[in-house]
Amino acid sequence: MSFSNLGLAEGLLQAIAQEGYTEPTPIQAQAIPAVLAGRDLLAAAQTGTGKTAAFTLPLLHKLSNIQPDPNGLHRVRALVLVPTRELAAQVAESVRTYGRNFKHLRTVMIVGGVNINPQIDNLRRGAEIVVATPGRLLDHVSQRTINLSKVDFLVLDEADRMLDMGFIHDIKRVLKLLPEQRQNLLFSATFSPEIRGLAEGLLKNPQTIDIAPRNSAVQTVSQHAVHIDKSQKSDMLAYLISKGDWRQTLVFTRTKHAANRLAERLAKWGITTAALHGNKSQNARTKALADFKSGAVRVLVATDIAARGIDIDQLPHVVNYELPNVPEDYVHRIGRTGRAGAVGEAISLVAPEDRSLLKDIERLLKKPVPLLQVEGFVPQAQNAHDVDARPPRPAGEQDRRHRKPQQRSQPRPAGGGAGRPQQKSWNQGGKPQKTAEHLAGKSRKVH
Repeated sequence: MSFSNLGLAEGLLQAIAQEGYTEPTPIQAQAIPAVLAGRDLLAAAQTGTGKTAAFTLPLLHKLSNIQPDPNGLHRVRALVLVPTRELAAQVAESVRTYGRNFKHLRTVMIVGGVNINPQIDNLRRGAEIVVATPGRLLDHVSQRTINLSKVDFLVLDEADRMLDMGFIHDIKRVLKLLPEQRQNLLFSATFSPEIRGLAEGLLKNPQTIDIAPRNSAVQTVSQHAVHIDKSQKSDMLAYLISKGDWRQTLVFTRTKHAANRLAERLAKWGITTAALHGNKSQNARTKALADFKSGAVRVLVATDIAARGIDIDQLPHVVNYELPNVPEDYVHRIGRTGRAGAVGEAISLVAPEDRSLLKDIERLLKKPVPLLQVEGFVPQAQNAHDVDARPPRPAGEQDRRHRKPQQRSQPRPAGGGAGRPQQKSWNQGGKPQKTAEHLAGKSRKVH
């Protein structure tokens, strides 16, 4: 199937072609016709499956048929609610990219953490599409800077995360402000009981789409766990990045403090790193993400909430520096790689005190996460107290003071390039394990 078979407007087909896409992903192939037909939608799709375009494309098609107001007024016709600023930026970018040929349609993004006055100015000029986080949207409602009485389409994106973040009361307040006659689209990574409860009160005779098995990991992601002492995790991470010459790695921590501390430590060792979490200003978060996408920063250390909405084509590596307390978050984390059919690699650093969390994840996945033995790793720190005290080492080098007498440096592999270290990894069975770079996919889908 091609996009031309879905009944989309010619202006959309041109924009899709300009982006280099030809075939819709499964969620797009099912969702787009349903939305065009006017159906309410309940869709479960993992991150990286192209769900953003699954609702932006048909919404733009339907809005493109609305005749411009003779007085030049722009009224809010479509409202997209998302849990985080990063996801709002991703959705707004998607709308602008595929709606570039519909000049009469305006899009405004309203999120917290930034000055509200420019948003007020944008809303005064009017917009057909508003992408918003619930809290800031209600701020505008209280200041009477937005009118939602003409909304025809409501989208709840990553509804499961919005419920996890405690937005249910804000969502219910927003629903009371909208016209009863409207089309509702609800997207979630899972069909949890809470999501089904929300859907029952929101959707009318919806079409249900379930693209992936519930709480399952993307099949194109190679998953491994490394058992290691907590005090040696940063050494191991730096070794993997330097030895494997990783150029783009997303690392997850559980807390903002841990993200800051790890980012500072990696930077001292010559690995360009940025932290992304809720305490960062919006400008700092935007810059960190832009630098990571461009390659100016090799490592982005993020918390779960801040990482929602990170959309990077062919991100090769995700590392769980700390396992999440909620097993479902593991699926969300590793779903940042292996997107749209590309191959990715997810590695979890598991301390003894984290073994129970790993078992919870394996029960959710219904399969074990294979163990990875890292060849050549020798921790520099003798104990947890001298981790921060020791001088930084050059990226990729081992500290000779802590190398066993009988251990010798490995010779440079033939054809390995000018001094670039090459990583080999083995699973428990002793078989070579290919890295994500060797398995990089070539297919490209719309995000």
